[in-house]
Parts: sequence; C-alpha cells; structure tokens
Amino acid sequence: MSANPGDVAGLHPETRLVHAGTLRSQFGETSEALFLTQGHVYDSAEQAEARFLNKDPGFQYARFSNPTVAMLEARMAAFEGAEACRATATGMAAVTAAIMGQVRQGDHVVAARALFGSCRYVVEEHLPRYGVTSTLVDGTDLVAWREAVTPQTKVFFLESPSNPTLEVIDIAAVAALAKEVGATLVVDNVFATPLFQRPLQLGADCVVYSATKHIDGQGRCLGGLILASQAFIEAHVQTFLRQTGPAISPFNAWVMLKALETLPLRVRQQAHNAAIVAEWLAGRPGLSRVIFPCARNHPQAEIIARQMTGPSTLVAFEVEGGKEAAFRFLNGLKLIRISNNLGDAKSLIVHPATTTHQRFSSEIRASMGISDGLIRLSVGLEHADDLVADLERALAGV
Repeated sequence: MSANPGDVAGLHPETRLVHAGTLRSQFGETSEALFLTQGHVYDSAEQAEARFLNKDPGFQYARFSNPTVAMLEARMAAFEGAEACRATATGMAAVTAAIMGQVRQGDHVVAARALFGSCRYVVEEHLPRYGVTSTLVDGTDLVAWREAVTPQTKVFFLESPSNPTLEVIDIAAVAALAKEVGATLVVDNVFATPLFQRPLQLGADCVVYSATKHIDGQGRCLGGLILASQAFIEAHVQTFLRQTGPAISPFNAWVMLKALETLPLRVRQQAHNAAIVAEWLAGRPGLSRVIFPCARNHPQAEIIARQMTGPSTLVAFEVEGGKEAAFRFLNGLKLIRISNNLGDAKSLIVHPATTTHQRFSSEIRASMGISDGLIRLSVGLEHADDLVADLERALAGV
C-alpha cells in the first residue's frame, strides 16, 4: 500500500478531511478501500516476530489495528491537530479507555457534574469498583475544581458544552489548573464538534468523541475516537485498547472515514439551522428558558467567544408545565422525531429527565440543571422554516 502523497499539515481543515491519511492499494482506487479482514499473513516467521515487536511496520490483527481504521485515525488526527488518534467501537468505549487507561487503585478523578448519564456512571460507579475515587464539581467554578484536588488526583474530565444543558466550561483555565496539580485533562468535545472547538489547543491532554454523532451524522454506525499526543496514546491508551478489545469494525471505520469528507458542510448548515430555531424559540410563550451557545444571553457567553469558533447543533429549552406539558409538546411534533441520538442529518428531540438521565434522582438532575420540562433538540439538515413550523404547531398544542 502507498500513502497519500504530499503533506496536508498546512492545508485547510476541509481539505484535510478529504485527503489526509489516505492509503492506496496496488489498484489505485479513488475512494478509500474497505479491508474486511480479521488478520494478516507474514512473509516469514522473522517478519511476524518483528511485527509483534513493533520493529516492522504493518498490521497484525484487527483488534490491534486495520488499514481502514488506520486511515480514519490518521485523517481525524490531521483534522483535530493531534499527534495521534485511536478509534473505538463506541463513544463510551473512548471515554472509558481515556480515563481507565490512566488510573490505578488509590487514584482520584475530578469531573464536572454536568455530564451525559453514561459518563457519570463511569466516574461515579465504575471507577470506585477498582479503588479509584472521584469528586464531581460545578464545572464553571474554577475554585471548586481546585478545592476538589487531592494528592491522589490524576485526571480531570469534562464535557463542554455539556449534555443536555449546554453548559460551557473554561477549558483553558481548567487545563492550566490540571497542569499545575500534575493531573491530565480529558475533554468530551462531542457537542462542539472539532469544527467549532479545539480542546488540545486550549491545553487539554486528550479529546474524546462519540463518532456516532456528527462524524457519522447520518444514523448508520457506532464509533468513538481518542485524540492526544503520541506519548499520551502510547502510555495510557494503546495497551488498554489492545488488551481489552473495544475495536471498531472496519466497516464502521470506513463509513466514518467517508463521512468526514462532508462534515464541515453538514455541521455548518446544522448550526445555522439551530441558530434560526433558537432565535425563534427565544421569548416564545410557554417556554421558560432557551439555551444555545453563541446566544448573547448564554451564562458563559464570554468564554464561548474565546474558545469556540461557532455554536453547536444543539438547542435546549424548558417547557412550562413539567413532564406532562413536555410530553404533549413532543407528541405534537410531526417532522422532528423523538430519539436520544444527536448530531444527525435528521432533527431529533428528547426529554432527558425520562431518557438519557432518567436513572438519576430528581435532586441530582436538579443539580445538573435538568428539570422535568427540559427538552434537548438536535437540529438537522431540514429547511429551518419547516422545523420552526413543526415546533410552532407542537407548542400550540401544549
């Protein structure tokens, strides 16, 4: 196989998403090849030995790597501006590996409390099974981060914007504190997408994605990505993934690889639509609040202006009347579909209190800003006027 000629490092992100990391077989295919193989053969026993000693470049077994997966990893690293990337079967596999690969019994993790339900499970319930303690803090309060640190603190973890309340955290400030106390910072960047926010440039040590969301963006495949320095990947991620096995399917990797080519077009249009929808929702009767990054009244507007180059494709809003009113609104929609996924070409909407965050008590949900009337809307590629008409019709029925 031959690598894509030329250095893409100086090219624009859109160009890197089309060309970076391409490997071509002897057939000179235009589209990246899909390698559906479990393993690889060697020319000799000596080559097999050298391959396992990492002295001979090449592939061994699909649980370790695969040519199609390697192309996805190289392209995403070029896009993110990271030295290295590893793909996983799901976004939660990426989160789990990025954190678990760093900690040992007796270590401590500090995390923002505004997290996706499964992320809080990893921090609050999974880590303690292995003797790793954790503290959850108000992510917007830098003093709270500092006060939570102990001599055993090894990892900081946050989402920004958060799921589902779109809370934004000052990544550069938290990263500086992490370095000061000798911890690493892992950032879940799903809601911002790599198009609108670059946590590594803000000082984070590691960025994770559910590639299921905007990167696939068309409701087809599961996948996850971990991006960091080569040293971080080798020290904390590579062996963990190799030995525990959350490998992404080559087919899923190929789907994600092709989807990256259109990611800027899709995400920019989705964000444009989301801004129109958020502006229409603002001040609408029956809604007590509307949350959208880049809105002038967002509580962290100043931070957003410094660390994000665009908004999100997500809008959160609260329907007056609690769960019953929220359900009437959801059931009144005709175009926007009820689903717990996000970042899709289709607009998707969900009631977090009874789905993604339903396992938490009402007190915990309240501390995360999740009321019984809160709705999370992932805006898709439909015409914005049609989305507004659907929302208006549903609100009229509440």
